[in-house]
Amino acid sequence: MPTMKLGRRNASPDGRMPLVEHLRELRNRLVKAILAFVVGAVVGWLLFDPVWDFLKQPYCSLPQSHVVDKDECSLFVNGIFSSFFLKLKIACIIGAVLSAPVWLYQLWSFVAPGLYGRERRWTYVFLGAAVPLFFVGTALAYVTVDKGLAIFLGFIADDVLPLITVDSYLGYVLTMLLVFGLTFELPLFVVVLNLAGVLSSERIRKSQRMILFGIFVFAAVATPSADPFTMLALALPTVLLFEVAALLAFLNDRRRSRHDPYAELTDDEASPLDLEAIDAELEKGGRTG
Repeated sequence: MPTMKLGRRNASPDGRMPLVEHLRELRNRLVKAILAFVVGAVVGWLLFDPVWDFLKQPYCSLPQSHVVDKDECSLFVNGIFSSFFLKLKIACIIGAVLSAPVWLYQLWSFVAPGLYGRERRWTYVFLGAAVPLFFVGTALAYVTVDKGLAIFLGFIADDVLPLITVDSYLGYVLTMLLVFGLTFELPLFVVVLNLAGVLSSERIRKSQRMILFGIFVFAAVATPSADPFTMLALALPTVLLFEVAALLAFLNDRRRSRHDPYAELTDDEASPLDLEAIDAELEKGGRTG
């Protein structure tokens, strides 16, 4: 009885694969991704101390963090298991980041065989730009964290002692990092949709004012602090990235129109091919008549 190797797609004339084999390959790739995540989480557990010092540095730079102990910044836990879950959460975050090349590769290897050549090229462009944009967004968020905290902690009265828990601070920092990182990906989707022919530069230009207004509204709603400084720190770079994406879409449509003789035609204007077909039908009708 012939054996079938798992994780490898059998060649077929039409490039298809049975559903069972799809599920087996998906299972194998999930196992590899989970193992890589577990290894990364173990490494993250060992690297907890330097990572935690890095994450709490924006808070420790504020004077409100030294009200309990002037020599060290103070964060508090309000449960017996809070410190354990804090370490576990940070270890999982580090594991997801360290194992990203593995699970991204497994995801790509599972999806790529079903894509055409042009679709694969678009995906290469997306993955090649998505990772740098995400890290640029998280870096900007890290620089902005202390500014947002300073604004809100500045409203505390002199006779009030701020006791900020570890969970609330970590949730705030992680939300900032994710919101900034993912928002910086949005202009990239504009470019990919334009490359795919779904979104034209003309439509982008017509909706530009509404899109820019939506970016500011989204920045005001998505940022956890919702203060003006953090909102502008997210909205202004996103607007700049969107303008770059709109320019790339315009250049791509211009390049495409040079190779497409019918790209400049409007929806109500007939192409030369349509006119030839009409003439042929008229001649045919005249002969039969």
